[in-house]
Amino acid sequence: MTDPKDLLYGWISERAGDERPWLDAQLAQLAAPDATERDLHMYLGFAPRRLGKADLALTPDDLAQADAARSGWDPSGWSIDGAARILGLLTYSGPRPFAETFKDLRRTSDAAEMIALYRGLPLYPAPESLHFEVGEGLRSNLKPVFEAIAHNNPYPRDHFDEHRWNHMVLKALFIGAELGPITGLAARANPELARILVQYARERWAAGRPVMPELWPLVAPFAETPEIRAELDRARAEGRTFEDLVS
Repeated sequence: MTDPKDLLYGWISERAGDERPWLDAQLAQLAAPDATERDLHMYLGFAPRRLGKADLALTPDDLAQADAARSGWDPSGWSIDGAARILGLLTYSGPRPFAETFKDLRRTSDAAEMIALYRGLPLYPAPESLHFEVGEGLRSNLKPVFEAIAHNNPYPRDHFDEHRWNHMVLKALFIGAELGPITGLAARANPELARILVQYARERWAAGRPVMPELWPLVAPFAETPEIRAELDRARAEGRTFEDLVS
């Protein structure tokens, strides 16, 4: 199985052109025993200028390799500089625990840097140590930052408990983020989420607002659960007919 770090290096170096020697020198410095966080910050700051911000433009074979290297890892849509930032973090061999370095980077990052940081979640060491910082990202008012965690990212599927998972799905609805790109969405459907979604739908209808049809497949497996059936009956009594959506 290919290491994700090797895949990232291969993709980036192929696109680095004349900047490949700079990339190799920077990565060697980050991997050195005497590497400092200043070295890391310098690399992260210069990566967009030296390597550019173009899309990685990965092929279907590249994406299949990514999924084979880490189940659910989907780097489609990543930029060269974003991938380079993640590669730098995976290469850096500093003395502090990874979570502490990640926390400091998140707090000083601009939006583009934060998106890259969160997209790398499925690749980082000690993923359980990042729960607080991931929670901060989910609370962000920036939709792209939220989507960097929620979309095409297996970290929530693999590490969120049911309460946090359900909260993430509900927030996606509130901010207008699509549900389809959430990795593991169908597999992690649960009765409590179905109940929450039916209540959400009734509140939307009561306010004269539309309901995203993507939520109904998450309700359907639990439609006969007494509590959820009661919510569906209440909605039907209000004149809502959506049996075809949940059958």
